[in-house]
Amino acid sequence: MSIRLVVADDHPVVRDGIVGMVSSDSDVDVVGEASNGAEAIALVRAFDPDVVLMDLRMPGTDGVAAIRELVRMDARCRIVVLTTYDSDADVLPAIEAGATGYLLKDATRDELLRAVHAAAAGRPVLSPSVVSRLVTRVRTSEASLLTARELEVLGWVAEGATNRQAATRLHLSEATVKTHLLNVYSKLGVGDRAAAVAEGFRRGLLGQSRGGSAASDSAR
Repeated sequence: MSIRLVVADDHPVVRDGIVGMVSSDSDVDVVGEASNGAEAIALVRAFDPDVVLMDLRMPGTDGVAAIRELVRMDARCRIVVLTTYDSDADVLPAIEAGATGYLLKDATRDELLRAVHAAAAGRPVLSPSVVSRLVTRVRTSEASLLTARELEVLGWVAEGATNRQAATRLHLSEATVKTHLLNVYSKLGVGDRAAAVAEGFRRGLLGQSRGGSAASDSAR
């Protein structure tokens, strides 16, 4: 059964190019073309497509507003953003609004067709640059869970330092280091030093250790 597709872009030449690319696949049927978000919404209501290729910056109703409205009306279509822009200010609102995928317009025909098929099957698809931005954003968000001092303490613990050694290196009292470490446990949802270090690496809070093993003393 063919994948029913709507293409939304405010530039007719770009739409023609996209339609030409996807029409080479006999399993894709372009059922409508829109020049803005409002037209895309109307086409979804009229034709119930499987996938919408949505530009972001269009006159009137833009891509993000259209995605939000399609999600609000519980449209069954999957939405893949196809745009020139890959800044955080463009990527994050689109993903948060409900886009299934995010591709840049320098994608090849094969990449575009794979994205359409993946979206129709309910699988997310993101361009490599977008993946990199999202990973960076998540790591930044994770890092903000801990204060700079807590990250320093956790870093020394990961290097195998005892509380006393960490205190000396950070010019703090041993009691202060213990307090910071207990705060780290609480924020990361762990109960001991080894688990804190493991969770720190899992969340991308810690880089590669320079050597040594976690010390055996606890934050008593």
